[in-house]
Order: sequence, then structure tokens, then C-alpha cells
Amino acid sequence: MEIKVSTENGRVPVTIMHIDGDLDSATYSVFQSKAAELIKNGARHILVDLAHAPYVSSAGLRAIHKIFKDLNAIHPDATLNEEEMKKGISAGTYKSPYIKLLNLTEQSKTVFMSTGFDMYLEYYDDRQKAIAAF
Repeated sequence: MEIKVSTENGRVPVTIMHIDGDLDSATYSVFQSKAAELIKNGARHILVDLAHAPYVSSAGLRAIHKIFKDLNAIHPDATLNEEEMKKGISAGTYKSPYIKLLNLTEQSKTVFMSTGFDMYLEYYDDRQKAIAAF
């Protein structure tokens, strides 16, 4: 797996992680470490581009969830505590303002929906719309 990083400015600076290769048990730690490095160096809004990631395993899903939690933890302006966020996720009223996904394959969309990740993570097929959503 290869990870390329770029930044685009919308209403906020958006760090884009372009994943090339499967996001699975053999690669999730590299992905998670790169995201942690980006966050440590100031990334506050991350768009994960999965156009060239044909397969996302449960390990990849856990890594994405970890990034979600890490980004929520560093935003002092977060208006919801964890309990309120969980209620919002269950009610379908909360979507992460800090991490979004781009270019999921049909198989990955099915996995994201069946595991409930779509309840709190938005995904897009259009890069400009994704950046504008932050």
C-alpha cells in the first residue's frame, strides 16, 4: 500500500490521504500511523480517498474509526460530548465534521453500510463536494 498526501483549502484546510492498495490487516498500521503523524503535524480535517483501495477489511475499518476518535479528541470546539454524539449517531443526526471518505468502491460502500459506518461518516464520489462538506 502507498499513501500520498495532499492538502486543499475549502472553508478549512483539508488533508487528503490517497490510498493505493488494499486497506487490510497487513497495511492498516501504516495507514493509522500516517494519519497520526498528520494529526500531530496539524491536520484537523482529513479526507480519505479510497479510489485505488479495492478492498477494506475490518482492520481497515478499525483504523478509520481510530482516526475518527483521534480527530474528535483534538477539537476543543466540539460541542457534543461522547454520550451526545452516540445518541446523534443512533438517531441519524450526527456526521463527523472532521473525517470524510471519498471514492468508495461498490464493495466498500456495502461494507460501510452493513457495518454502520455510514451512520456517522459521510462518503462522496465527487472530490470538490467532499472538500466543500468540511
